[in-house]
Amino acid sequence: MRVQKLSLLAVAVAAGLSLTACQSGDDSSAGSDDSSSSAQSSGSQGSGPQSSGSQDSGGSSASTGNGAGTAGSDASAGGSSNGGSGTGTGACQTSHLAFSSSGGMAEGTLIVNLKNTGSATCTLKGFPGADLKGKDGTVSAERSKLAPPSVSVKPGEETRFTLHYPSNDSGGSGVTFTSLVVTPPDETHSHTLPVTINVPATDGSGPAITIDPVGTGK
Repeated sequence: MRVQKLSLLAVAVAAGLSLTACQSGDDSSAGSDDSSSSAQSSGSQGSGPQSSGSQDSGGSSASTGNGAGTAGSDASAGGSSNGGSGTGTGACQTSHLAFSSSGGMAEGTLIVNLKNTGSATCTLKGFPGADLKGKDGTVSAERSKLAPPSVSVKPGEETRFTLHYPSNDSGGSGVTFTSLVVTPPDETHSHTLPVTINVPATDGSGPAITIDPVGTGK
C-alpha cells in the first residue's frame, strides 16, 4: 500500500510540472504576439512623416515654377510696352521732298514750296541754302533777320520759304540766273529748280539777295 501511494504522488507531481510548463509556453507566445504588434504599429507611424515630406517638397517646386513663369510674362509685357514708346519726328530729307516755285505777290520775290512725299511726318527748322546760278556766275543768298520757326510737315502737305531779290529797273540787261540750288535745313543733299531771275548788275553796293527761313510768309 505504501508503494502504491508513492507512485500516485509521483504521477501527480509530474502532471503539475507538465501543466506549469504549458502555461509558461502560452505566456511567451502572447509576449511575442504583443511585440510583433508593437513593431508593426511603430513601422506604420514612421512611414507617415516620409509621405508628408515628399508632398511638401513637390508643392515647393511647383510654387517656384509658377513664380518664375509669372516673372517671365511680366518682363515680356514690360519689353513690349517699352518698345512702343518712341514717337518723335525726324528732319525732312531732300529725297522725301518735292520742290516747286512761283512768283510772290510782291515784286522781287520767289516762293519755293517744299512738299512732304514721305510716309511719315517730318520737321523743318532753319534757313535753307539757296544758290542762284547763271552764265554770269553764282550768287549765294544771305539770311534775313527773321527767327526760324519749327515746322512739322505731314505726308502730302507742304511748307515754303521766300527768296527776295532786287528788281532790275536800271534799263540795262542786268544779270540773269536760270537755276536755283536749294538745300533744306539740316541736309547736305540739294535740289535744283529752273528759274528766271534778272537782277541789276552791281559792284556789290546794291541790295543783297536774301532768303527767309522755312515756314515764314504765305
